[in-house]
Amino acid sequence: MPEHLAISFPHMGGYSIVFTQLMSHLFPTARVFPAPPMTQKTVELGSRHSPDFVCSPFKYNLGNYIEALEQGANVLFQTGMGCRYGYYGELQEQILRDLGYKFQFLCLSRERAQPMALCRSIRELGCTLPLSQMLSALLLACESIRAMDRYEYWMRESMGFEVAPGSCEAVREQLFEAIARADSLQDLQRAKSRCKQATEAIRTNKPPNPLRVGIVGELYTLMEPSSNFFVEQQLVRESISVSRAMGIWFLLFGKNHRQALKNSGPYLWHTVGANGVDSVSQSFAYAQRGYDGIIHMKSFGCIPELNATPALMNLSRDWNIPILHLSFDSHTSETGVQTRLEAFADMIRMKREEDGVANSQFGRGHRFGVHQGRSGG
Repeated sequence: MPEHLAISFPHMGGYSIVFTQLMSHLFPTARVFPAPPMTQKTVELGSRHSPDFVCSPFKYNLGNYIEALEQGANVLFQTGMGCRYGYYGELQEQILRDLGYKFQFLCLSRERAQPMALCRSIRELGCTLPLSQMLSALLLACESIRAMDRYEYWMRESMGFEVAPGSCEAVREQLFEAIARADSLQDLQRAKSRCKQATEAIRTNKPPNPLRVGIVGELYTLMEPSSNFFVEQQLVRESISVSRAMGIWFLLFGKNHRQALKNSGPYLWHTVGANGVDSVSQSFAYAQRGYDGIIHMKSFGCIPELNATPALMNLSRDWNIPILHLSFDSHTSETGVQTRLEAFADMIRMKREEDGVANSQFGRGHRFGVHQGRSGG
């Protein structure tokens, strides 16, 4: 074990703030820092040393690890997901060791993410806190995640209609800074109260029935905005209300595979792996709630989401709801994604107008027909 711990981990949206908070409480004397901000260099580093056809989260994370090691990290964390990514930790570790780096690697995936195994790993790394303090740190992290996810859910739905541009983002930054400084649940509660007051003060000009788009897909691509070229921000610039249920809070406490399969209706009867079932069940809910469109995002070659695609295509046809499928890898063009998003926004806007005209014409024709029938009688 290194004498002085320097702990780092990959990016995944704003959640690196919470992981920094948690590790700093568990290891008060350690240097804890996330990998440097994601850049094109990060992607190039990860791609250069990764197998060709591995999914893009593997490449992004590997680039994160290399940059963190170059900044002095000697302990790396990886949290595997429910798909084949859960088996990638050993391969990533071997690649990094072949590159000559010296470090300790903690891969908290599958059975190693179970509470007892997790506690044992933390102890082996040198955490000497009583169990009660460890649980308090974990509870604070969970509540921080809930606060972040609740605000961001509201922000996605409202940001496109703010009167003063940047108001929602400013409150988000204040909340995240407060979470990073929080040492207790009381600190967090005060931060949440300030966030609520600031949110209520944000002026919006949201129409009664705005364009609404639901976002589903593979977790990493959804939650790390740099991996999808900030799709959500591009949508809100089009004055679209955006909904995305998938986040860490959902993954930890909201995910119910059996219920999701039941909620997939006639479109899915068997599991397709990872969050593929959630993509279908949530898309079905968006269709039933009258959303104008759905965006399905995944990394290139993501098998669970590929398995879910036929069900999504059938759902799109049956409910007459457009679904834009976006696949991302290290070679994806940002300009191409932006062009497709602009075209998608134009399409659902025109569809809304055409549906309104058609419904209006149907209503007039229906009333005229009834009137004629009465006259003829």
